Amino acid sequence: MWRKGEQTPAGAAQEGSAWPRSGRIRVHLKAKTVLLTSATSLTPQKERIRGSMRRTAFILGSGLLLLVAFWNFVSWQLQRFGDASGHFPQAHWERLLSTFEGKEWILYIIATILVPTLLYWSFNGLLLLADTARKPSLISRYRIQAGQNEPVDSVKLRQSMGTILFNQFIVSVPMVLFLYPIIKVWGDPYRRELPTFHWFLLELTIFILIEEVLFYYSHRLFHHPTLYKKFHKKHHEWTAPIGLISFYVHPIEHVASNVLPVLLGPILMGSHLSSMSIWISVALIFATISHCGYHLPFLPSPEFHDYHHVKSNECYGVLGVMDHLHGTDTMFKQTKAYERHSILLGFTPLSESIPDPPKKMD
Repeated sequence: MWRKGEQTPAGAAQEGSAWPRSGRIRVHLKAKTVLLTSATSLTPQKERIRGSMRRTAFILGSGLLLLVAFWNFVSWQLQRFGDASGHFPQAHWERLLSTFEGKEWILYIIATILVPTLLYWSFNGLLLLADTARKPSLISRYRIQAGQNEPVDSVKLRQSMGTILFNQFIVSVPMVLFLYPIIKVWGDPYRRELPTFHWFLLELTIFILIEEVLFYYSHRLFHHPTLYKKFHKKHHEWTAPIGLISFYVHPIEHVASNVLPVLLGPILMGSHLSSMSIWISVALIFATISHCGYHLPFLPSPEFHDYHHVKSNECYGVLGVMDHLHGTDTMFKQTKAYERHSILLGFTPLSESIPDPPKKMD
């Protein structure tokens, strides 16, 4: 109790109050500080989520726009030099159906095996030229892991080629043929009407989401110590990957992580053969880009999966959506590679504009 006339310290208690006023102010200020600190700590996380979503939307949107532009250009050229009607794709699809009437399985092989395989090897042929002969020489500026595969180890490449060819022609091709009766029963891939562009966009979105989920969980499962030693360690022999290494995996893993995540979407959707052909081709090209080792202009960034090959314990998905949800990209988000993980819209390599910090000297 304070006696009357005694000097009370600042913030003495009011009548009926057990706490000094200054104490209340301090408590209120502390509470506000905690709230502000919490809000501030959430802001970077929200920004990372928005940034990830923006990059994903930009990659998908840019890819689709390029695909549409390419398709329109090819259609215009063919219409210009041919005698097709204004409905070029539909007219030629009907012509193909008439030509292969009763032998539609030939169209299936062309669309799901021949076309994607030709695109895959054409693209990888160009990358192999850069990896082995280093031509054009300027491409080395875009290499993610500087000093690696310059040139690629020819002995190691030859040893890997057997597994790559085995997985593609002894595993993938028979599996696609095996699924043919299921695809025919579940849907009608030879429908006379081609899917509209809007429907194809919806299908493509579903295909991508299915692949992201299935690849993430199967891939992460193969990183379990027991399965890793027996199966997945083979793929990680290449800490600095090249395009063809997307198929350099154990055959069981190839089925679980490479083939099924790509084919399940079109099967469930009962997709048209044209949608299947485009999707399989896009999936193979994207897998090649993810492993190519170069961050090239105007192509999707391979920084995410390249980081996985370096560290091996993060970045298990394709787009990074599942990694963000499960927190398996936290270390990656603290690196310069994360800052470079975007489409390069110019010709100055991101490794030059966003260089790695200098290594500490012992």
